[in-house]
Amino acid sequence: LPQVLVYDLLFGKGLRCGGRWKALVWRHRARLEAELARMKVQQKVSRNEDLLVPSASTDAPQVPRYVRVNTLKTCVDDVIDFFKRQGYSYLGKAASVEDLRALSGKKFLLDLHLPELLVFPPQTDFHDNLLYTSGHIILQDKASCLPAFLLDPPAGSHIIDACAAPGNKTSHLAAILKNKGQIFAFDVDPKRVATMNTLLTRAGVTAFRLAQQDFLTVDPGDPQYRRVTYILLDPSCSGSGMVNRAPQEEAAPSAQRLQALATFQRKVLSHALRFPALRRLVYSTCSLHQEENEDVVRSVLEESGSTFRCGTTGGRSVWGHSGGTPGSALTHISHHRLVDAFPSWPCRGLAAFPGAECCLRASPTATLTHGFFVAVLERHEDRAAAPSSSPLAAEENPQHKEGMELGAARKKRKRKKQEVA
Repeated sequence: LPQVLVYDLLFGKGLRCGGRWKALVWRHRARLEAELARMKVQQKVSRNEDLLVPSASTDAPQVPRYVRVNTLKTCVDDVIDFFKRQGYSYLGKAASVEDLRALSGKKFLLDLHLPELLVFPPQTDFHDNLLYTSGHIILQDKASCLPAFLLDPPAGSHIIDACAAPGNKTSHLAAILKNKGQIFAFDVDPKRVATMNTLLTRAGVTAFRLAQQDFLTVDPGDPQYRRVTYILLDPSCSGSGMVNRAPQEEAAPSAQRLQALATFQRKVLSHALRFPALRRLVYSTCSLHQEENEDVVRSVLEESGSTFRCGTTGGRSVWGHSGGTPGSALTHISHHRLVDAFPSWPCRGLAAFPGAECCLRASPTATLTHGFFVAVLERHEDRAAAPSSSPLAAEENPQHKEGMELGAARKKRKRKKQEVA
């Protein structure tokens, strides 16, 4: 607590708490400010904020400041014009990642992959900008924009955002839907749900229902979810891909923690695939660990054992499983297959199983983003005639064949009688 209060005094917006702790910190204010001034002289900086920026000599990667234009309230051209009036120079659409790497000063670009994403130099701060406070722009890392972008639901769709807080991906989904459809957003933490409600309201999102509920307790057979065809699943993870993690945070989680996280991730992914109308699902994490990424996807796809298959379809690699209900007039064979939804993305999944190259990875060095993992699963249903109704089955079943011949003979005699009459 004393460290937090010192930070608020020197770098934040002042002390807002009361009681003896505030009095204690305030009593030493002069000494703290003198020490701060001495540190700025030593580091050769003029602003307090400069002490918080990682030194160029460290190995900490620097990623650009990504700004997603909220198309529920504005458009890309208007936001570009706004920043121009604020003294920024617009350089057009980026042609490569190197263009993003070269950004400096008050210059910005349109991202080369995502059409509603603007890119500014690292450490550009927009938290007090009018466009941010009014919800016209969302400060969201490029990798975090990939899940909704790849889910790509058409307007009018019903969607589940299974682990939704703080809500940036939910607002992105609403923008893609143009607020036409329905988003069911779940999170178990009441404070995070309240924060998400504030964010979504500020962003102009209307087609959503928030629920403080563990997604694992949601019944896939509930009639209110019968039209859910798209699911975005971004479960809790180690967060090892986040560039701005505090130094004191655990950089390498223990094997036991990774195992616990992976177990939870497998459960929620398996649960999400149970929704009967599901067509497409995006699974993502901000983790670098194979245990939480490729291994989770492989494990869930292998749940059905020997019914799995691996191959290609339409020129795209797939890895999936099939399952049907024998004995019906038509057997629906359902395949959950891993598809390559973004072939132009440079970083692919680790070679943990055949087809893992369909997955996407992101990293500060290769894509100038936070570390991220994304997998896209689609349901494919094949219809096959059941044995009882197959012509081939009739040939193999003498009794069935005999019955068909008797029926044909009766119809022939009836036609002759009609002709005579």
